Amino acid sequence: MARTVDILITGGTVVTLDEQDTKFVPGALAVDGDTIIALGKNEEICAAFQGRETINVPGSIIMPGLVNSHTHAAMTCFRGIADDMELMDWLNRYIFPAEARNVNPELAYWGSMLACAEMIKSGTTTFSDMYIFEQETAKAAKQAGMRCLIGEVLFDFPSPNFKTPEEGLVYTENLIQTWADDPLVNIMVEPHALYTCSPDLLKASKALADRYQVPLATHLLENKAEAKQLEGKFGKRATQFLMEGGFLDERFIAFHGVLMDEEDIRIFADHGSRVVHNPESNMKLASGVAPVSAMRNGGIVVGLGTDGCASNNNLDMFQEMDTTAKLGKSALLDPTVISARTVLRMATCDGAKVLGLDGLVGTLEAGKKADICIIDMDKPHLTPMYDEYSHLVYTVGGADVETVLINGKLVMKNRRLLTIDEEEAMRRVRAIAQRVKKSLRNGF
Repeated sequence: MARTVDILITGGTVVTLDEQDTKFVPGALAVDGDTIIALGKNEEICAAFQGRETINVPGSIIMPGLVNSHTHAAMTCFRGIADDMELMDWLNRYIFPAEARNVNPELAYWGSMLACAEMIKSGTTTFSDMYIFEQETAKAAKQAGMRCLIGEVLFDFPSPNFKTPEEGLVYTENLIQTWADDPLVNIMVEPHALYTCSPDLLKASKALADRYQVPLATHLLENKAEAKQLEGKFGKRATQFLMEGGFLDERFIAFHGVLMDEEDIRIFADHGSRVVHNPESNMKLASGVAPVSAMRNGGIVVGLGTDGCASNNNLDMFQEMDTTAKLGKSALLDPTVISARTVLRMATCDGAKVLGLDGLVGTLEAGKKADICIIDMDKPHLTPMYDEYSHLVYTVGGADVETVLINGKLVMKNRRLLTIDEEEAMRRVRAIAQRVKKSLRNGF
């Protein structure tokens, strides 16, 4: 007699991204509660299980939800605010002043909610976030049903949310305590960067992360100007400072790493520290091209992120995968260096590993949480298909995602969001944008 489960997904090509790169064509998955309890050949799973709800998707690809390993969700409110300029000019003349004048809990909540809508609709089920008023981002993610790893951005100088670094650390600790053991919301400690944080703040951040055994993450070596500034500040390479200060371990995450060289890579690999690659943001700000192949070959786990909407300007991880593969090949003049399979793993299982969530998500396996993305392949631009990995990286776009489950719950079905009122989110952010525009007209 067939066992009854909550959701049965049948008929599609199941791309598991497990260590053996197992595929089932056609395949099926059985989901009960928040967990994948079985997957395999379609006829075998259908014989063993019946679903309270059955989603039959012949011709579709069933895959793990994507992991956006670095973004600033609420910055959807600043999408396109200041383009075509260098990183430090962009930050100091536009982004930091715009944030000081406009960021408040309302912006953080609705900007994050809009980001969740955009991410779900393009197949992302987990995101890592650094921004201001992160309690509001946590609330938005929880309402949307998204999995996240988030932290309040910490600076030496005041932010819209705190006057002193000490207040920022207290806020972060409150986040950790408030969301402890939540099934979806996870917290980390996030000093903004080595050039905006004093050694004392970095040490306090590390101590807090160690006390609760959560990740410590920061922007690092994003462009040449930063690398030069840090060498002047510390009198040594940034990675040497981090190593000697005891910051590096398996819970340390560096965003960008564009200027990491052979010695930096060795230091990171020796300590098990991780990196998140953000190619489109780095390209748009002309920061350079991160040595992704060298990092991976050197033993570093590398995830993939979009960065925020002010420097990308979207949250589409399928687009980010396409860019990652092509940029890596172009930079090294070698079409073999970053394969479609490699990039797909960066956006799923490797991203989950970077965030310390690989025991829960990143692959489709029995016992893992049911974070699942279903892609409709019955479209002209997806026809024909010879190889699933190639199509997922080079051809599929976020708009091809039809249905998404997170933690066993349907959050989008047939392109309709089930946990977010996207019209309200867009309306709220448009109203916020009018206030931002007014502040811009007043000048910085």
